[in-house]
Amino acid sequence: MRILILAGLIVVGGCGGSGQSSNKVNRDTLTERQSDSILAKSSIPGASAVGKAMKAADTTSSRVQASDSVH
Repeated sequence: MRILILAGLIVVGGCGGSGQSSNKVNRDTLTERQSDSILAKSSIPGASAVGKAMKAADTTSSRVQASDSVH
């Protein structure tokens, strides 16, 4: 019986004693726009569509800002 208790304590102790925090969050250091820009310049098939979509979004955004500043 003591052997089972000792084995159980060893297993429980081994599971929790890694010494490293499991609460780390790995975050990408690039913004979404930066990663999209890199993708648009790559040779991946269809990547140029990402650049065209970014340009269209920029154009629309600048038109919206221009119309907001007029009012």
